Amino acid sequence: MSAMNASAPPRGCIAKAGDYDIHYLSYGEGPAVVFLHGSGLGASAYSNFKQNVAVVVSSGHRAVLIDMIGFGYSSKPTGLDYTTELFVTTVKAALDNIGIERCSLVGNSLGGGIGIRLALDHPELVERLIMMAPGAIEERETYFAMPGIAKMVSVFVDGVVDRDGLRTVLESLVFDPKHITNELLEERFCILETQPKEVLSRMAIPSMGERLSELQCPVYGFWGQQDQMTPASGANKFLNQVPKCEFLIFSNCGHWVMVEYAERFNLALRNILTGA
Repeated sequence: MSAMNASAPPRGCIAKAGDYDIHYLSYGEGPAVVFLHGSGLGASAYSNFKQNVAVVVSSGHRAVLIDMIGFGYSSKPTGLDYTTELFVTTVKAALDNIGIERCSLVGNSLGGGIGIRLALDHPELVERLIMMAPGAIEERETYFAMPGIAKMVSVFVDGVVDRDGLRTVLESLVFDPKHITNELLEERFCILETQPKEVLSRMAIPSMGERLSELQCPVYGFWGQQDQMTPASGANKFLNQVPKCEFLIFSNCGHWVMVEYAERFNLALRNILTGA
């Protein structure tokens, strides 16, 4: 991988998914752990998960950070809807291209929702599902009533986003704004400048809340009690429907458990991956 400059995430490799390029970063060797990021402004897999890579590698696994279509350095097509099917088919094609036949799947927000659909459609692929505040389990109206979602839509879809606007949106993702560093802001702004508004304005991700009982793999979840993007009560949907399921709820925590409580999340992740 090439070295990153002061304001951009690092560049890695490209996997083809039909006509689209899917960018990914790969660290370490061993059984694959695939990370899928959320749909926040200027999101990339690196900006979501850079604090969680080392624990995966040190536990004897390969960390693969995927930029989903419309995000990071992956293709950002216009003139189409960003549907569950589009995300799932391009991620699956990229994993096939990379040569990953089975993995542990780690997903935050939108990435959690796409992970759910991948596990439903391709149970042979997903050994275990690890999610932080997963999306796609509530109806659209529930999400759009959340204060963080409303703020993101008003800033990105309805306005012009500058750095101050981006910082405002990013701060709604966390309980403590100290986590929105200048470095993170610049990483995300670099990507945001290349991102068409259709990525969010034409996103169509219906609820899979009624299908959670179909999940065959073990499910591990994390949620912040003060999440402004996805209601933490969603954890009960999994606990009530999925036979093999564990959830940890953190107080004084927003949408990004893996950032705000990185040390505790990484310890839990290590234990999940190693069976400790």
